[in-house]
Amino acid sequence: MHTMRVVPTGRVEEIVVANHGLKDVVEKTPLQKNDVLSERYGCNVYLKREDLQVVRSFKIRGAYHFMRSLSEEERERGVVCASAGNHAQGVAYSCQHLQIRGTIFMPTTTPRQKISQVKRFGGSYVEVVLIGDTFDDSFAEAMTYCLQEDRTFVHPFDDPLVVAGQGTVGLEIMNNLEEPADFVFMSIGGGGLAAGVGTYVKGISPDTQIIGVEPAGAASMKAALERDEVVTLEEIDKFVDGAAVKQVGQLTMSICRDVLSDIVLVPEGKVCTTILELYNSSAIVVEPAGALAIAALDYYKDQIAGKNVVCIISGGNNDIDRMQEIKERSLLHEGLKHYFIINFPQRAGALREFMEKVLGPHDDITRFEYTKKTNKENGPALVGIEMKGPEDYQPLIGRMKQHGIRYVEITHDPYLFNLLI
Repeated sequence: MHTMRVVPTGRVEEIVVANHGLKDVVEKTPLQKNDVLSERYGCNVYLKREDLQVVRSFKIRGAYHFMRSLSEEERERGVVCASAGNHAQGVAYSCQHLQIRGTIFMPTTTPRQKISQVKRFGGSYVEVVLIGDTFDDSFAEAMTYCLQEDRTFVHPFDDPLVVAGQGTVGLEIMNNLEEPADFVFMSIGGGGLAAGVGTYVKGISPDTQIIGVEPAGAASMKAALERDEVVTLEEIDKFVDGAAVKQVGQLTMSICRDVLSDIVLVPEGKVCTTILELYNSSAIVVEPAGALAIAALDYYKDQIAGKNVVCIISGGNNDIDRMQEIKERSLLHEGLKHYFIINFPQRAGALREFMEKVLGPHDDITRFEYTKKTNKENGPALVGIEMKGPEDYQPLIGRMKQHGIRYVEITHDPYLFNLLI
């Protein structure tokens, strides 16, 4: 997918204009060298900290630039947007700042923390409507409402002004680096950030490789670029809520086709491991979409050695209530936790024997429940086992077979796993 197409200079100039208009509202977020990651990958890793933005994500840039450009009449009528969280916060903040009325449609699955933030940033200028399970559902409702009420729709990504606003992240990166980056990694949801940043960085430094990163369960940009047309994914994993989009933008796809060198798909479990590592090693709180760029570095280990690498941390709106799920998904992905349905032999002491002879010295039972309410001892049990390292797995399976334990592993069976865990 490597391309050598030239970025139109007009687009770069639009980003410079956007940057000027945003200078009093948007934080110029720091570009920090991260020693832990630099050491791990043998290169210079810089983190562009959009999690420290005034609304804790880059989305305010595009929303504010778009709304600032509205005519007086459009401002009077008010705006509408649909968002799973971060765009909503950007629009809400802009409504309050520019004194424009806004109606914000959010999926019912949006974390509570994001809803309360939207209300806080928007104050009396904003009304929140919770509707549908996904961004795409609330998007459809918002569009209907927008037409009925004759309001202006603030698109989360597929608009030239929004793309130009997001592109100011790239302008700040280039201004802060003493020598150009060899690689810039960033998350892709609808594609606004990648289109904007890619445009500016490629315009200034054509040799820099722009790497987009999507969650494996919602790879809508990769699908669009492979087919060379916008496609709508039927099913997506909603876990990486800031990037879980069924359909990317027409405009963003056409720009990404020109500026991206590659798209990396990262499994959701890997994203969770990255969230925990960033918190433990650098005390940085990121949301799942904010971790995508850093999670992708493992897949580029060889190419980035000795290079200058920038990762955009796109947002830090993580709901503390999700941390248990994040830890669980990380352990499963790393092969440190496994779930089994186990039929214990029907004799006294079978469970004790399992604990003494089958479990390894570093294996812990983290979940145990009989699946039948009556006749418990003869029924199968759901058992969750946590290990110290993935190398402890095969010996455990070996001991289960050796001692005649009848088991079914459900860790990798999506249907059974979702049913029982």
